[in-house]
Amino acid sequence: MPEFDQVRPLRWQEGGLELLDQRLLPGREHWIRCTDHKAVAQAIRDMVVRGAPAIGVTAAYGVVLAAMAQPDPEHIEVEQLEGALVLLADARPTAVNLGWALGRMRDCLSEGAQPVARLLREAEAIHDEDLAANRRMGGLGAALLEPGSRVLTHCNTGSLATSGFGTALGVIREAWRQQHITEIYASETRPWLQGARLTAWELGRDGMPVTLVADGATALLMSSGLVDWVIVGADRIAANGDVANKIGTYSLALHARSHGARFMVVAPSSTVDMSLPDGDAIPIEHRDGEELLSIGGQRIAAAGARAWNPVFDVTPARLVDALVTERGVLDQPDSAAMRTLFGDGAGR
Repeated sequence: MPEFDQVRPLRWQEGGLELLDQRLLPGREHWIRCTDHKAVAQAIRDMVVRGAPAIGVTAAYGVVLAAMAQPDPEHIEVEQLEGALVLLADARPTAVNLGWALGRMRDCLSEGAQPVARLLREAEAIHDEDLAANRRMGGLGAALLEPGSRVLTHCNTGSLATSGFGTALGVIREAWRQQHITEIYASETRPWLQGARLTAWELGRDGMPVTLVADGATALLMSSGLVDWVIVGADRIAANGDVANKIGTYSLALHARSHGARFMVVAPSSTVDMSLPDGDAIPIEHRDGEELLSIGGQRIAAAGARAWNPVFDVTPARLVDALVTERGVLDQPDSAAMRTLFGDGAGR
């Protein structure tokens, strides 16, 4: 049977990192080649690449590029890469995968000879492990969906946001492959329109039908009885199960609870941050208000209007029916369940 998985957002090729420029989709498929860590950090900041797992993998390759640029690549101390590590870590503050991947690269650097080769192997391992985790989560999440399910997803959580296959969209892919899903809805996801531009494009590339819904219409959709599951990803999950994800996720969780739809969060364990007690401690990124006031460089708001532009919101754990990671599934996660599955740490 087909796997419905044709898209990849990044590749290491001939000593450089190539990123599919997601800002130009769906109109144009253009790859940007990064040959130093500064270009990688800028690409993350500018949302050439986005999605917490993909950001982590991209940053890992950025460390490799920083090491390759050292005067003596065969003898590198951690202190020599400190500036690069800080620059990459600061590119997007909410996605915990970024710091997790950089931590692995930092640890790898202190292990012995041939640092560049070791760092490249570690980055490739992070890359491969993410894809394997996504496929496992796809199977675990799909098992929760009854045949005939209708699903709604938010933002883009597919191959474009990961190493491939996706998190929430990976569950949808696998459930579609098993013929458990009859309808896929995607919210448009303002202001960057990741649902309209990226999720719809990605599903179309894989031959999966999708119906777009305006962000403001999702409550009506659910009240009409047309959604059985809302399935979303995460950028950071606190120790009590609170979930930071793309702005609008909290609203979807409230609507789902009000209208009898179930709410599933799908994310790799590298997204879990057991150092934060709850969602109030999760840093929320705010971006330039022009992203809200304009579309594609064309201003749509009235002159003089200002914008409040948080990129993420926090969904309380009490609204989450199932948390799916590659380590297993938590029904209605809470602090005790999170400690049982993840202990005091985070990551795989």
